[in-house]
Amino acid sequence: MSVRRRTLGAGLLVTSMAVVLLVSTFGSGAGARRKSAEAVLRDTSGEVVGVVQLRPSRGATDVSVLAWDLAPGFHGFHVHAVGVCDPAAPDGPFTTAGGHYNPAGGTHGDHAGDMPTLLIMGNGRGRASFTTDRFTVHELMDADGSAIIVHAGRDNYANIPTRYHSHTEDTFGPDSATLATGDAGSRSACGVVDDKDRDDDD
Repeated sequence: MSVRRRTLGAGLLVTSMAVVLLVSTFGSGAGARRKSAEAVLRDTSGEVVGVVQLRPSRGATDVSVLAWDLAPGFHGFHVHAVGVCDPAAPDGPFTTAGGHYNPAGGTHGDHAGDMPTLLIMGNGRGRASFTTDRFTVHELMDADGSAIIVHAGRDNYANIPTRYHSHTEDTFGPDSATLATGDAGSRSACGVVDDKDRDDDD
C-alpha cells in the first residue's frame, strides 16, 4: 500500500470518528443539542440565597450549588415535581412545588429527585457538586417544570432500621411520612429549574 493511500485511510478514519463524536454529543439535529439549566434559590421572604447549576454530562447531569444566608447544619436537598415556588402557598411555603421528582414511583431514597444533603457552614454558606444519572436536564423541563428545594431539616433518606418503632403509625421502621420525605421538615428555599437556552459549548 502506498504512503498516499495509507494517509488517506487514516484521514477518513479520523473524520469518521469525529462525526460519531459530534453526533453522540449533540444529537442528530440542532433541536437535539444538550442544554444547561439553573435554579435561583429564594427563601420565604423572596431573598436570593443560592444558585444551582445543572449541566448535561455524558448521559448524566452535573449539579453544582452555591448557597448563602441559610441556617448552619445539614439540609434536605431535592428536585421537586412542579416548577412553581410560592412562599405564601396556603399549605405552607413552596408546597406548590409538589412532592419529590419521582417518575418511577419509588419510596424516599430512591426518588429520582433525591440528592445529597447540603451542608451549610457556621457562616451560613455552603457549596456542593456531584453527578447524578437519575435525571437529565431535558426530563426536568417537562410540561409542568420542576423546582429545587432546600429543606429546613436533615434528610434521613428513610434509613430507619426495623428495630425502631413509629408511635405515630404504630409500625416498625420508617412510617409513611419518612418514606415520602425523609423527615427533612419544612421548605426553606426554592428555585424553579430554568432552561437558560444555552448550548453546552457556549
